[in-house]
Amino acid sequence: MSIVIAIIIFSIIILFHELGHFLLAKANGIRVNEFSLGLGPTLVGFTKGETKYSIKLLPFGGACMMEGEDNESEDSRAFNNKSVLGRISVVAAGPIFNFIMAFTFAVVVVAILGFGKCEVGSVKPGYSAAEAGIQEGDEIIRLGNKRIHLFKELAFYTYVHQDEDIDVTLLRDGKEKTVTLKPTYDKKEKRYVIGITGAGYEKGNALQVLKYGFYDVKYYIDTTLTSLKLLITGGVSLNDLSGPVGIVSTIGDAYNDAKPGGALLVFLNLSVMVILLSANLGVMNLLPIPALDGGRLVFLIVEAIRGKKMNPDKEGMIHFVGLLILLALMVVVMFNDFRKFFV
Repeated sequence: MSIVIAIIIFSIIILFHELGHFLLAKANGIRVNEFSLGLGPTLVGFTKGETKYSIKLLPFGGACMMEGEDNESEDSRAFNNKSVLGRISVVAAGPIFNFIMAFTFAVVVVAILGFGKCEVGSVKPGYSAAEAGIQEGDEIIRLGNKRIHLFKELAFYTYVHQDEDIDVTLLRDGKEKTVTLKPTYDKKEKRYVIGITGAGYEKGNALQVLKYGFYDVKYYIDTTLTSLKLLITGGVSLNDLSGPVGIVSTIGDAYNDAKPGGALLVFLNLSVMVILLSANLGVMNLLPIPALDGGRLVFLIVEAIRGKKMNPDKEGMIHFVGLLILLALMVVVMFNDFRKFFV
C-alpha cells in the first residue's frame, strides 16, 4: 500500500511541476509536442490538438516536451525562437509551481491543525534554558541572526548547531532579551536539546493561516538549503541521503503511523510529506546544475546579459554531461537506500 501511495504522491507533485512548464509554454505561444507523466515507453496516450498526452512505464518523472527545446527548429513557435524572457518564464514555472503546491497544502494543514509558534510551553530543569532563566510563555523570535516563527525551526537549528553556543533572542512582556544556550545531549531522546518544550498548536484567523502556511513552506526550503550546505561542507555524507526507495519507506511509515488515528490524520501526515517533497523538488530544480531547470536558467540569464545565444551544441553537451552525473548520483543514493534495509 505504501508503494501505491508513494507513486500517487510523486505523480501529483511531478505532474504539477510539469504543468507549470506546460501552461507557461502555452501562454508564450510555444508548441508542446508531448506532455507525459512518467518516463520510458508509453503505456497509454492520446493526442488532442498539437499535443500528445501520455502515461509512461516508469512512474517516477515526467516531461513537457516542447518543439525546439533541445535542438534547432524552423518553427516560429519553437522554444528557442521565443524571447529570452518568455523562455525564462517557462523554465522557472516548474519550480515555482512546486512552491505554489507546497504552500496550498501548507495552508490546508494549518487551517485544520493550527500552527505551532516558537512559544515556550515548559522548561526542563538541568538544561541550559533553565539556567539562562527562560520561562514558560516566552516567545523565541531569533536564533543567532536568523529570524524564526515556528517551534520546529528551533529543533532543527539545535540539531545543526549541536556543538555550538546558540544566541537566543526571546520576547517577554513586549521586551526582547538575548541569552546564550549550550545544547546538551539527552540520552533518552538521543539528540541534543536545550531543555524546553513548545506550547502546542493554536488555531488562527484566515490571515494567520496564510501567514503560517508561508512560514511552513519557508521552513522546508530552509532545511533543504541547510542540508545541501552540510553535504558540501561534510556535515552530512552521501550515506545520509535518501532517494525514491527511502522516500517510499518514509511515506509508508507516515501512513502506517497515522492509520490508527483515522482518515483525517492520514491526510494530514501525507499532506506534510507533499509539502516537504514539493518544496524540496522546487529547491533542487533551481540549483544551477546542468540538465536541471536551474542550469537552464543560468544559460538563459547569460544570454539575456550578452544579448546572444550560446552555441546550442555546446549547451546540449553540457546538459548531457550534467544528466549523466545526476544519474550516477541517483544510482549511488538508491544503492544506499537498499543497503539501509539490510544493515
